Amino acid sequence: MTFEIAVSLFTVVAVLVLLATNRLPADALMMSALALLLLTGVVSPSEALSGFANPGLMTVAALYVVAAALRDTGAIYWMASRLLGQPSTSGRALGRVVMPASLLSAFLNNTTVVAMMIPAVQEWAQRLRLSVSQLLLPLSYAAILGGTCTLIGTSTNLIVDGLAQKSGLPAFGIFDISVVGVPLLLVGGAYLVLLGPRLLPAREGLVEQLERAREYRVEMKVPVKSPLAGRTIRDAGLRNLGHGYLTEVRRGDQLFTAVAPDMVLAEEDRLVFIGAPDCARELQRINGLVAPSGGHKLKLRHSQRCLVEVVLGKEFPSLGKTVRDAAFRTHYQAAILSVNRHGERLSGKVGDIVLRMGDTLLLETSHTFVEQYRYRRDFMLVSPLQDSSPPDFRKAPVAVAILAGMVLVNVVGWLSVLESVFVACGALLATGCVTVNRARMMVSVNLPVLVVIGASFALGEGMTNSGAAQWVVEGVFGQLPVSPLAALILIYLMTAMVTELVTNNAAAVLMFPLAVSVAEMAGASPLPFVVAVMIAASASFLTPLGYQTNMMVMGPGGYRLWDYLRLGIPLNIIAAIVTISLTPLFWPF
Repeated sequence: MTFEIAVSLFTVVAVLVLLATNRLPADALMMSALALLLLTGVVSPSEALSGFANPGLMTVAALYVVAAALRDTGAIYWMASRLLGQPSTSGRALGRVVMPASLLSAFLNNTTVVAMMIPAVQEWAQRLRLSVSQLLLPLSYAAILGGTCTLIGTSTNLIVDGLAQKSGLPAFGIFDISVVGVPLLLVGGAYLVLLGPRLLPAREGLVEQLERAREYRVEMKVPVKSPLAGRTIRDAGLRNLGHGYLTEVRRGDQLFTAVAPDMVLAEEDRLVFIGAPDCARELQRINGLVAPSGGHKLKLRHSQRCLVEVVLGKEFPSLGKTVRDAAFRTHYQAAILSVNRHGERLSGKVGDIVLRMGDTLLLETSHTFVEQYRYRRDFMLVSPLQDSSPPDFRKAPVAVAILAGMVLVNVVGWLSVLESVFVACGALLATGCVTVNRARMMVSVNLPVLVVIGASFALGEGMTNSGAAQWVVEGVFGQLPVSPLAALILIYLMTAMVTELVTNNAAAVLMFPLAVSVAEMAGASPLPFVVAVMIAASASFLTPLGYQTNMMVMGPGGYRLWDYLRLGIPLNIIAAIVTISLTPLFWPF
């Protein structure tokens, strides 16, 4: 064993162990590993930084801009409600997640699908009060399984196909590997749906702490020509709010306090909700509701508006006056949505409430309000609610059309994934679906994820260049079995192990020549061995390092290494059994 091999193996093992302890941020840990490989000479500076110029990384970064546009236009909430629905259990919810993710991944880059669905699943789980930690890792695994169904489902398949053609083997058709991939998806998907909720933890987050939060009384209105008019409370999605509940409906002179789920909404209805501060943010994201005295009267664009909590100080000039007489909107360019006093919500019309020192006001205003009044004596405290700009639903059809176009040009082969995503970003910026500042902010907020993905390529380079991966493989193949089936099993297992240590593409490139050589020594056709490498290199379910999508869900889902092992080990066994059983049937030895 050389010095470079020892350093590479030590680095990979140390990263896995430290990720399991969850004591260091993943981005800091991965950059430390990159620095160690660079300083010890295992990788050159260009190799260490090559991951940050990788098309896959740039695609992920650009997809955050696409996701921001879908959120800002409300399209992502519309798609989530249509595709995901409102299941009552975690098992049914997983079924709604696994199906669209796997189908999309069969024709789109897996990273693209997961990046697009993470924010939708987070919002959806929040509304249904489901634990997002039970949904996001199965989302990643479903995308990986879907990618094995077609040749274009993942870059690994295309790389192996190119290597096969270069070696003189026949090219694979787009649906040739479907005979193995589709059964694997069906069996693996059923496993995720049936056992996923039992194997993954339901960790408590802020949503589950609603009972301990400040409560506000928020009034919303169903305007004329609202898409909610004529729909029931249940169909409008108002029975499963994550941060509040509907308490009464006012219709003209009528007051309905016991609101039934099948009550039909009408234009000009006024709906009263009780909930935490985030309840107002959640209601803004429902197309067809407006606040009667909200920020739409401030002549601000949707992207310029946000929710802010303020506490009135003793020098507030309108103490003792009603909200209506205080002319708050005129003086502060902010609309009062609700008032909380001594930790209790105040009932009645907001305009009739008399303001007192210490009152907590929930405002809809501009982003500049926080900096302008943070240190003014009018308020004792100014606290913005994160990500509280209301969606501009008018541009949702445009954003969906651009997304559909991005998918289409990629599927038909007119543009690569990276090119189609860049074109989509330009179109979204040009049509005003997302602003430049918002796009810049989304990339910067997700910078830790991008750093982790970029730095992970250095580990793959170190394992390959130092010969560490080759050393591990040759150590196992020292005593080559004679039986072709036994050789196929060993090739599959070795590829599955290597793909957990390096990237899936690197594992495919490393194992392909070994698979062909093993087939020749066993006197068998190389095609079943090539297919085994193709599937096994993608079947990375044990660690966050083996596949980009596994790393992408680690932070949003709050996962630890043990979570990957607990759900991934049985899935790896399923993938191995299905692949090894079916491959020789369609590609005989």
